[in-house]
Amino acid sequence: MNNKKVAKFLAERQPETPYLIVDLDVVGQAYKLLRRYIPLAKIFYAVKANPAPEVVGLLRDLDSNFDVASPNEIDLCMERGVSADRISFGNTIKKERDIAYAFQRGVRLYAFDSACELEKLARSAPGSRVFCRILVESTGAEWPLSKKFGCAPEMAVELLRQAKALGLDPYGVSFHVGSQQTKVDQWDSAIERAAKMFWALAETDINLRMINVGGGFPAKYRGDVPGVAQYANAVMGAITRHFGNDLPEIIIEPGRSLVGDAGVIHSEVVLISRKSENDEKRWVYLDVGKFNGLAETMDEAIRYRIKTPYEGTGVATGPVVLAGPTCDSADILYEKSRYRMPLDLKVGDRVEILSTGAYTSSYASVNFNGFTPLKTYCI
Repeated sequence: MNNKKVAKFLAERQPETPYLIVDLDVVGQAYKLLRRYIPLAKIFYAVKANPAPEVVGLLRDLDSNFDVASPNEIDLCMERGVSADRISFGNTIKKERDIAYAFQRGVRLYAFDSACELEKLARSAPGSRVFCRILVESTGAEWPLSKKFGCAPEMAVELLRQAKALGLDPYGVSFHVGSQQTKVDQWDSAIERAAKMFWALAETDINLRMINVGGGFPAKYRGDVPGVAQYANAVMGAITRHFGNDLPEIIIEPGRSLVGDAGVIHSEVVLISRKSENDEKRWVYLDVGKFNGLAETMDEAIRYRIKTPYEGTGVATGPVVLAGPTCDSADILYEKSRYRMPLDLKVGDRVEILSTGAYTSSYASVNFNGFTPLKTYCI
């Protein structure tokens, strides 16, 4: 993030905390880096990660495609000049009227993972390209996406046969190895399963043409993660290993890796307290919490880096519990993850929560406890 650009923005605007700043230059650089390392793949940005209009506009100009989850996200993209052929309706749980709306607007690419969803697509998006999402392991993911989405590969084969019988175009297979995936080898077995589906269906004259390897590429939180090049090499290595020279079309759906590191939440310390006179841990309450931007601290899954005004001063630190501002006992951010903060920290100090460009503002509740949703500023 360009600190001079941020400082200039803050000096001019002086916004009230909490708020999220997204550096669009960082988003653009992340997109170009991914394009550089996986040039054969079509990038479909997962709009849910950060639906700021400025982010959508930037990625539109960089020729990105877009993975959407709802009619509102379709409208968001199309109102900013994204054509329907650059949109994939990737949510496997859709109301039939939403499918009909997407089809009416020109969308012709849809995900599914069940017979019921397939029937809705056949009725309301006739002739469209469809891809079936399969269940895969998400070991190593800090935000797993298992069980709710996808079906067994054997079931997916039958569903894709049904898709053809229903007049749809069985286009391919998708999966997701989990968000913030820290193990680069997790794509291998999933791609192998998909390749076997291609072969099984080819025996019945159904020729799949696309594999969607989902998202999972990480942002930089507290733990170390490999670089983009290592993930790209692992994914492309697995595809060439299991498909040989007959490579299918490749789709990737990054969200976190494009916008995560571009964002910083600025927050204020509201209260510092102890629960008893001899309690070693201080409780530090911020004006941002689980319900107005930091939902991914649930179960302390995503552990953000936090910067205080005392960085580099050499002041002593002590253990803390970090919590949000609401009157809800679930609004505790970190109690077990061993965060430490300066002993000189005081009420009114500003802190920065780093790499918060993804799944923060889009997760914020609307007015819970009277706290407004997290404001986003794109610079």
